[in-house]
Amino acid sequence: MTQAPGKRTARPGAVLGLTAALSLSVAACGGNLSGGAAGGEFPSGPITIAVGQDPGGSTDLIARALAEGLTDDLGVAAPVVNTPGANGALAANEVAGQEPDGQNLLLVNASLTAITPLAVSEDEAVAIDDFEVVAGISRDDYVLVSSPASGLETLADLEDAGDDLKFGTTGVGTGSQLAQELLFNQAGISGTAVPFNSGAPTLTAVLGDQVDVAAIQLGEAIGQIEAGELNALLTFSAERNEFLEDVPTAVEEGYEVEVAQYRALAAPSGTPDDVLERLREACEAAFATEQYRAFNEDNLLTAHEIPGDQVVEEWTSSLESYRSMTEEYGIDLGGSQ
Repeated sequence: MTQAPGKRTARPGAVLGLTAALSLSVAACGGNLSGGAAGGEFPSGPITIAVGQDPGGSTDLIARALAEGLTDDLGVAAPVVNTPGANGALAANEVAGQEPDGQNLLLVNASLTAITPLAVSEDEAVAIDDFEVVAGISRDDYVLVSSPASGLETLADLEDAGDDLKFGTTGVGTGSQLAQELLFNQAGISGTAVPFNSGAPTLTAVLGDQVDVAAIQLGEAIGQIEAGELNALLTFSAERNEFLEDVPTAVEEGYEVEVAQYRALAAPSGTPDDVLERLREACEAAFATEQYRAFNEDNLLTAHEIPGDQVVEEWTSSLESYRSMTEEYGIDLGGSQ
């Protein structure tokens, strides 16, 4: 999947076409259901995948691509239901309260359980160990962007700007906010967070110079970056992203900031082991298809297809690490800047 620098481009048309195809496929499968196998066998009917974000965003598209593979392997429809709100907590809490029979699943973002708990009260926080994690799915890197009109082309430009900068985030308690808060605090840059409710309005704010910079998921910003409508200052991954090989990381610039968006498929706590194993087999089958691999490449997603227990370990470790770092730098993700 390695590409020569400058040769990779996202194909928005391909993504939209895939989304339409998935919707048609799921609808078609719905007409062929027999009501499930006798004797309580799994699956007994359509498997709903809940998404806590709006339709058309990265999380939604990933859910629909995975649903296509699950439908093919399990032989039942896998409709995606969007319940946006509270960084995904509304959908998560709804799924957590469902019958633990594997028929209702959640496409969950790592930020919901590894970052949002740092910005909300304890009773509002969602914990990853409140679910049975079926499998890890993929990683989406954040890129710090500015408009050409801003004159901000490098991190050094931000450090020299002097004035209080406005940085857009995709929401309170998100990886977009955390990455920039950590960077600005470590670099001694004065900045004020301006939260939006997703990547699209954040991107619009940068393009319209309503904010100076913003951290946005790469798949959502690559088109404007390649068109010259956005400057890519740096990424927040551990190593240079293969799709932006000329753009340095915050780590390369000397700052301890590694923040990415990971996603996983989860089921309500108490889901039987045999059901979880069947779902894992279906996920593995979906991941292996040429169509799904092409989807990842088209959307600049890095596969992170790992067992559920490894997901829990990684996300729990991230929460502990981020909590330690926010305390060290006096960062309050839920408070005033």
